[in-house]
Amino acid sequence: MPFTLTLTTAQTIIAKTLEHAKTANFKALGVVVLDTRGTVVAAAIQDGSSLARFEVAKAKANGAISFNMGSRGIEKLAKDRPHFLAGALGVIDGIIPVPGGVLIKTAEGQIIGAVGVSGDTSDNDEAAALAGIQLAGFVGDGG
Repeated sequence: MPFTLTLTTAQTIIAKTLEHAKTANFKALGVVVLDTRGTVVAAAIQDGSSLARFEVAKAKANGAISFNMGSRGIEKLAKDRPHFLAGALGVIDGIIPVPGGVLIKTAEGQIIGAVGVSGDTSDNDEAAALAGIQLAGFVGDGG
């Protein structure tokens, strides 16, 4: 039976992502969790975050769910096939091809959503998302 991403699960992923970020002394983050339809299930923006954190985090997650690959993979795609990505950006609204957009998978490999994180370096954003997903009991795929 397919697993469905619930609000409780999304909130747990956000909490664990922010716990990791605090432990690692990252800058204030924005975290957005999308389901497989690209719908926002939950989001949190830490105090002190800049104005665009929600939009950037959502765009990272949107790219991951749109391409079924983490945004690190989309960054590689942008370098390897720039014309393809430029064309895709013309029809898919709101994608940022840098690390920080991570697929959420079950242990069996079923994609159930994506997390987008923004606020620190892209590598740290991705690390926080991966940690949050794993601490919530799922598998993260950054691409």
